[in-house]
Amino acid sequence: MISLWQYAFVHNALIAGAITAIVAGCVAPFVTLRNQGFAVHGLAEVSFAGAAGAVFLKLPVELGVLGASFIAAVGFGSLGVRLRERDVAIGSVLAFSTGIGVLFLTLYRSYSTEAFSILFGSILAVGPDDVIRALVVGAIALGALAVIGRPLRFASIDPEVADARGVPVRLLSTLFLLVLALAVTVTVQVIGVLLVLTLLIAPAGTAQRLTLHPVRVTLYSVLIALGATLGGIVCAVYTSWPVSFFVPAFSLGAYLTARWLGPVQRDARTVRGETEDGAAGTAHSHAGSGS
Repeated sequence: MISLWQYAFVHNALIAGAITAIVAGCVAPFVTLRNQGFAVHGLAEVSFAGAAGAVFLKLPVELGVLGASFIAAVGFGSLGVRLRERDVAIGSVLAFSTGIGVLFLTLYRSYSTEAFSILFGSILAVGPDDVIRALVVGAIALGALAVIGRPLRFASIDPEVADARGVPVRLLSTLFLLVLALAVTVTVQVIGVLLVLTLLIAPAGTAQRLTLHPVRVTLYSVLIALGATLGGIVCAVYTSWPVSFFVPAFSLGAYLTARWLGPVQRDARTVRGETEDGAAGTAHSHAGSGS
């Protein structure tokens, strides 16, 4: 098994996995902040229909995923900004998109390998061209996120106040969904459309159990995504088990560990705060009695 590390497909998988983890780790905190886990699921289902349509038409799968995700992102962003409106808009097209994907795969008689890759990813089958495409798409996603990051955070925390101050809340919502569509496109090749939530939600959810500082949340999210993705690829190479098993397993393990450690840290901060408040109150009472 050690000799496998000499092959280019392993190197390509590790590079593509690292790119995917960095992009997903940076996008995930905004997904959780904006409560858009359902949007991630909706984009994944629509991308499944796009990928199946591309297979049926004998076009590149990545083109189908990206095109369908972009169309869905624009639709989700224009139909609703508030959580209830957005969920209704996503739910209205989610089931239909799944049905369309199943129809395309049914019409395409030799679909078994392609269907498995769409649903569960094919990171160990990526080539140099796939790595380049992932790098380009990931760079565009991160560049766009860097431009809209600050107003997007403001609009996510308090959309009413942001709208009153002239922040284009609806436009930012659509732009972020387009960034999310790019992240879904990159992530699909690693773990497939069924497990996209693993990298676009779990790392940020884990990081937020450890810290509330925005910069540290993003940093921890990236590190957790990198650990789960690269660790999953390494384990898959050694065991021949699917990467789509190991990545969610490591992500869940990190989250459960953070849930176990997080309350301890918060309790420690609470106790420390109460101790400091008590000390300050004691000092104040002494000062009052002395006067």
